[in-house]
Amino acid sequence: MHPLVRTGAAVVAGLAVAVALTGCGSDSGKSDSDTGAADGPTSAPADGGDSGSAGDAAALDGTWAGMTDGKAVALSVTAGKAALVADAHVCSGEVKDMGKVMLALKCTDGDTARTMGAIASNDGRTIVVEWDAGGKDTLAKTEPGALPTGLPGLPTP
Repeated sequence: MHPLVRTGAAVVAGLAVAVALTGCGSDSGKSDSDTGAADGPTSAPADGGDSGSAGDAAALDGTWAGMTDGKAVALSVTAGKAALVADAHVCSGEVKDMGKVMLALKCTDGDTARTMGAIASNDGRTIVVEWDAGGKDTLAKTEPGALPTGLPGLPTP
């Protein structure tokens, strides 16, 4: 039972950081002050291919959460900065445009499972992140300023 409590506490702490990162700014969906490298955020790639459904870096702003292999994953993105909590690992870094939108993270404990990931798809409600280490996370956008629901180990109101 103690591992569940520790995992739950780590998830809650990480989500608090994620909510704090996104709660400070407006989540109106459009921000001209983003430092993304896109030439024209209004001209999304039309011919798509692999990154066409992923959109631009600014489209990631917000808090995203989900479950991968039965474990909670939370991602928060604000103005090109990203924070991730997954399986008791806390990682932070940047959103980069490398021909496709990528997450470049460094984990505080040295974990490398989620340090470089490509946004495979983003429809505004759900994103899919494919990690170079082989994993894949499917995350849903959460309401601004609110913790996601349905994750194990989170206290219920």
